[in-house]
Amino acid sequence: MREQPLISVIVPVYKVEKYLDRCLESITGQTYENLEILLVDDGSPDGSGAICDRWAARDSRIRVLHQPNRGGGAARNAALDMASGQRIGFVDSDDYIAPHMYRYLSKLLDTGADIAECGYVETETDQASFEEERQEVRTYTRSEAMAEHIRDNVFRQLIWNKLYRREVIGDTRFPVGTKIDDEFFTYRVLGSAHKLIRSEKICYAYRQQPGSVMHQNGTLRALEGLEAKRQRLAYLKEQMPALVPEGKLSLFVSCMYTLQAGLKTLQGQEKETLRRGVGEILAELRPLSISRAYSWKDNLWILMAKISFEGTCRLRNLIFERE
Repeated sequence: MREQPLISVIVPVYKVEKYLDRCLESITGQTYENLEILLVDDGSPDGSGAICDRWAARDSRIRVLHQPNRGGGAARNAALDMASGQRIGFVDSDDYIAPHMYRYLSKLLDTGADIAECGYVETETDQASFEEERQEVRTYTRSEAMAEHIRDNVFRQLIWNKLYRREVIGDTRFPVGTKIDDEFFTYRVLGSAHKLIRSEKICYAYRQQPGSVMHQNGTLRALEGLEAKRQRLAYLKEQMPALVPEGKLSLFVSCMYTLQAGLKTLQGQEKETLRRGVGEILAELRPLSISRAYSWKDNLWILMAKISFEGTCRLRNLIFERE
């Protein structure tokens, strides 16, 4: 019988003592047993580091690295440099996974795919429901997957509902010092793949908690999200020029949604910082012209934004509030 390829599961750990046991229980309990579990304690000030050490003493597949706090990107990079698996997975330390997740995704990779993706469920509890029945599975080329990624349909910027062949990650690493890092990582890895496979089967539980990074410092996170899309557009111009129109529209729409939200929620200097950041990115997009590749609604917003971008955002806020 062929030996299972080694999967390196990377878990950055920071201030999650309330949730970490559930996370590690779900990983160590996988029906796929050939795992290397890399826990990076990113200078956590609570008891998370001690919990990592207790689990390492219990399960020989677990390796723990304690390092000063540098953020999730630096923690994942350190683990990638340590990893010896032929396949790589990521789990956030406040989330958890279905018992069959890595067995299922590994079988999808066995079909010749470079990246396999599953569905996920949002939860606030430890008892998320995972689907056991068969779900639709579809194969994508690199350009098809990138187009879906740009449209934010499937192969989204999420890193944790996927299993990657080591080769497609290669030397790609996460940015350090940002509030987000997966948006800078995912499109580069997608661009290195040749065949990708997506299943609707739900195997990952994404925990919603107000104290997470995703709920902190909205202005900075919004600007970093726009910067990630700006860098993605530069990548598309060089590597996949046929998708540049979609990349431009995605960045334009993201600028619009970002300023809309800021006009409603921000005050003073924060609002000015957001205006300035959005304006700098829009200056690089101009001239953005209407196109048959866009919907009539998108073309309408483009035409209105040429007259006044902020005025269009204010109008959209009024329209959407009435709906």
